[in-house]
Amino acid sequence: MTTRVRFSPAPTGYLHVGGARSALFNWLFARKSGGVFVLRIEDTDADRSRPELVDAIHNSLEWLGIDWDEEYRQSDRFEHYVAAASEFVDRGLAYRCDCSQDDVKARVGENAGYDGHCRARDVQPGTGVVVRFRTPDDGVTGWDDLVRGRVEFDNATLEDFVIVRSSGVPMFHVANAYDDLDMGITHVVRGEDLVNTTPRVLLLREAMGAEDHPTYAHLPLIVNEQRKKLSKRRDDVAVGDYADRGYLPEAMRNYLLTLGWGPKDDVEIRPIGELIELFDLADINPAPAFFDIKKLDHFNGEYIRMLSVEEFVERSRPFASGPDGAVDPGLYQRLAPWVQERARRYEEIPALIEWVVSGPPEPVEKDWRKVMGKEAVPEILDRIIERIDTVEWTSDALSELILGVGEELGAKSQLPARMAITGRRSGLPLFEPMAELERDDVRTRLKTARGRL
Repeated sequence: MTTRVRFSPAPTGYLHVGGARSALFNWLFARKSGGVFVLRIEDTDADRSRPELVDAIHNSLEWLGIDWDEEYRQSDRFEHYVAAASEFVDRGLAYRCDCSQDDVKARVGENAGYDGHCRARDVQPGTGVVVRFRTPDDGVTGWDDLVRGRVEFDNATLEDFVIVRSSGVPMFHVANAYDDLDMGITHVVRGEDLVNTTPRVLLLREAMGAEDHPTYAHLPLIVNEQRKKLSKRRDDVAVGDYADRGYLPEAMRNYLLTLGWGPKDDVEIRPIGELIELFDLADINPAPAFFDIKKLDHFNGEYIRMLSVEEFVERSRPFASGPDGAVDPGLYQRLAPWVQERARRYEEIPALIEWVVSGPPEPVEKDWRKVMGKEAVPEILDRIIERIDTVEWTSDALSELILGVGEELGAKSQLPARMAITGRRSGLPLFEPMAELERDDVRTRLKTARGRL
């Protein structure tokens, strides 16, 4: 049997890194097994779904290098879900209910759940009427999960759940159960937060005549530094935002793969072809996965340094800017090797090259005091200023001048010169980019720093 997996995002928000991780794991499994990866857009909720967010989902998946073999819109299949729910009512597997939430709370309390009050009532269609699926009164509903092992729910604890809203729109449980059965989905790989919906889907599938079920693998939660589930209200979770900040798609894809899984040899950064060959759903760790932005930065920096200089220039150029917009292409080409060595993500590039393409930024006060407060600094700057007009304007000659002053005085001279010229304690190498500046500009910076002392 051909492996068939699906990723089913709802176009009610931008693609979340958790959703991207689910898509990636499904895609990897399909590509390794020679199977089919289905993109199924859950857009039956017309009030919340937005067409531009479907485009955003497409763009984010394509940016990550995740392609799909088939695509469906649940809004195009709406009549199937309505027919399935109606059949459940006709067969006595579901019933109409006109209880409001307040009615239920008044009968059973705040957190007890629905009590089956309308099972024996002949509620007719009307305003405020929903359709509920009648769950079994005894037995268990369970499955063997590839990640979590055996999972079981006592049917007595499963309330009769809503399958059609009062608006007449079927709930996503019905759509998922129908589509997974109709599309022959063999494996369902999705987040742990959906575990509690699985028994509902299994009961619906059985009511639809399914004799077997897909293999389930519920991926671990992704948590932040406080070990709380990633939230769009609290954390940076939109995939598109990471693209805008200058993360490489191959680095993000590689990093997402480590959130719950990793190669047995612990070599995490490797070509996608190798990762596909090594990937195995059975090796997924059920423990919560920490979204570590520092580790992502490390991955991204490593991928940046894997690029050829030419490819780095081409891909990073849109991020390279100065006060007047785009940086001179020739200058950026010359600076690129040093930028590539130091950037962890492309959004850092403007700060790295600022002192070359515009002027030195205002120094951080504590850094200024630490570097420029040494006793020898005034004499260091005086001697450099004295000789700056006659030195040959090459990186080697500038290095010889500045380091030579330090040797004469028995002091470290490069760091004070760097602070005076660049406004920073660290960054690009000093001498090669310094040679790109005009002599008058460098002299002015040195004198300004000397005056500030």
